[in-house]
Amino acid sequence: MTTNDRIEHEEEVTRRNFLYVATGVVGAVGVASAAWPLVDQMNPSADVLALSSVEVDLSAIPKGQTVKILWRGKPVFIRHRTADEITRAVSENTADLKDPENDELRAERPEWLIMIGVCTHLGCVPLDQRGDFGGWFCPCHGSHYDISGRIRKGPAPRNLEVPKYAFLNDTTVKIG
Repeated sequence: MTTNDRIEHEEEVTRRNFLYVATGVVGAVGVASAAWPLVDQMNPSADVLALSSVEVDLSAIPKGQTVKILWRGKPVFIRHRTADEITRAVSENTADLKDPENDELRAERPEWLIMIGVCTHLGCVPLDQRGDFGGWFCPCHGSHYDISGRIRKGPAPRNLEVPKYAFLNDTTVKIG
């Protein structure tokens, strides 16, 4: 092979490598462009994002009352607890419960108890101010919850769930 032939062969190899790389890059961009709409359509729509959180005005809830709202298709209980209810919830011994949890961990502000109103046994909605412990009672299978939403008696394995929430000011809470 002469020097001239070798130079032409090297130029051909270099040109071929460039064409392979360029074709690969164009193909990858094409695949990414085709895949992006498919991936993007899996994101939640605007109406679903709007339902992911809810703001509640607490000023309309009198002491000793519970309000039920819907959040993500589930009932949420918001209870404005009285001083007596707070004292009971804080002072009760939780060591012997199925799901021991102090009231301080369940209520960011003691006067406001916010929890998902779905029984942890089979998903029923407990009744407010019923049962043996002055909290909630699930009539389907007889689970009794106290004024802090802790399971005290019955087949339910866990306390009523506390959702993520934040107080925006003294009278507004954002759930979710």
